[in-house]
Amino acid sequence: MSDELSYLAQRAARGLMNRRAFLGRAAALGVTATMADTLLARAAMAAGPKKGGTLQMGLGGGESTNSLDPALDASQFPFMMLSTMGNMLTTVDAKGNLEASIAESWDSSPDAKVWTFKIRKGVEFHNGATLTADDVLKTMQRHSDKNSKSGAFGIMQGIADMKVDGDNFVVTLAQPNADLPYLMADYHLIVQPGGGMDKPDAGIFSGAYKLKSFEPGVKVVMEKFANYWDSSVGHFDTVEMLVINDATARNAALQSGQVQMVNQVDPKVADLLKRGKNITVAAAQGHGFYCFNMFCDTDPFTSNDLRMALKLAIDREEMVKKILAGYGSVGNDMPVNSSVPLFDAGIEQRKYDPEKAAFHYKKSGHSGSVLLRTSDAAFPGAVDAAALFQQSAKKAGITLEIKREPNDGYWNDVWNKQPFSASYWGGRPTQDQMYSTAYLSTADWNDTRFKDPAFDKLIMEARAELDPAKRKELYSQAGTMIRDNGGLINPMFNNFISAYRNDKIAGWADNPNQDMMNGLAAVKCWAA
Repeated sequence: MSDELSYLAQRAARGLMNRRAFLGRAAALGVTATMADTLLARAAMAAGPKKGGTLQMGLGGGESTNSLDPALDASQFPFMMLSTMGNMLTTVDAKGNLEASIAESWDSSPDAKVWTFKIRKGVEFHNGATLTADDVLKTMQRHSDKNSKSGAFGIMQGIADMKVDGDNFVVTLAQPNADLPYLMADYHLIVQPGGGMDKPDAGIFSGAYKLKSFEPGVKVVMEKFANYWDSSVGHFDTVEMLVINDATARNAALQSGQVQMVNQVDPKVADLLKRGKNITVAAAQGHGFYCFNMFCDTDPFTSNDLRMALKLAIDREEMVKKILAGYGSVGNDMPVNSSVPLFDAGIEQRKYDPEKAAFHYKKSGHSGSVLLRTSDAAFPGAVDAAALFQQSAKKAGITLEIKREPNDGYWNDVWNKQPFSASYWGGRPTQDQMYSTAYLSTADWNDTRFKDPAFDKLIMEARAELDPAKRKELYSQAGTMIRDNGGLINPMFNNFISAYRNDKIAGWADNPNQDMMNGLAAVKCWAA
């Protein structure tokens, strides 16, 4: 039976038998539809990518303020759009290993202080210009300038000098850092002609697809770049990404066939959605987390007792159960978990404790309500999560006032601007990258305004420490400092839940680093 099914699956994968006929034959042989779909997916992978066609994606996280400037990439829609059109020096695979991209190789001095990246030859920008090491240098220089407002500004601060040496891009660090090649995979650091110095939002990159049209907050249309350096990816002729911020509307678009892929599936309906005909729900567990941010430098959150009261007043287990429907795990008011290297699992897990929360709240001296801003643009179920937080805090005598903000403009007008708001992070593959991006005093994306010289010193020491055991201890101290003194309330790490039509799409492979195959679903998948 297995040989016959395998043969039939191969025929179906090559288009010699339609899916319905294959499922019918499989059912006659006593095989479930789920198992048959699995066999068909494997056969499609083995048969190799099919070229051509149009991919239509329905994506949340889009706003009218979205830009083509990679430095300003702050939500899921621009992340997907720019990942499809651009390349960084390196990328991170599904197992957390570094992969070559614009840099075809790299090496360092023995002390990990001087890094040399060999720039791939023959890479062409979408405007026909050849990508050079000088374009890389200027790209990194722009992101090192605070005026660029780059989300990568924090991770660039450890660089003392950058230069071009022939086809090489050479970086000298102020202190050694064994993680530097991982930092170069940050999704803001997409290489642009001339570094994007003259026009950072020109939309000219070197990726598998090039820009055709862009309507911020509505859609982007891209077409295959014929001269892309990697012929193993970029299989569709055209990719259309539609902004569909409402989760119910996204699911409906998928079910009706209007789109073939959606992101940010609400965990509460994921199991229901997967029962739909020809729909696969993919959930990847990784570094991402849903959170609430307090500005440590803004009243009333300047009081660590108030911050601690709010951390103790949230029921993490209830959040994971009711908001994530089990598609995730409890957080510990730190931005990292066991998915990153050198994580200290021995740090005590914070629990919901209304009595202790009430103690710290009284000690803070604050009276009256605390305003929390939220929107489902922050993360799926963010409004419901705020309501649960409100209920659990009430048992500690804390009154949370919830203000629901509009979805459009949330990442521009609320996140990193208002002192207490719902947020999410896709996470980063290493602890240094996560802490450097959002918690160093110099980080442009320090969305809790946590600024502590002692913490900064720990991260610098961890970068320079090449002994894994000592480095783990330094990260443990840094994580504990954030947990006990920072402005991050992290109740839950989420799975990245996406869905696609398995009768239209092949090549899907989960990647825990970010949403939608680390932003590369359109690049790596193909028409079934």
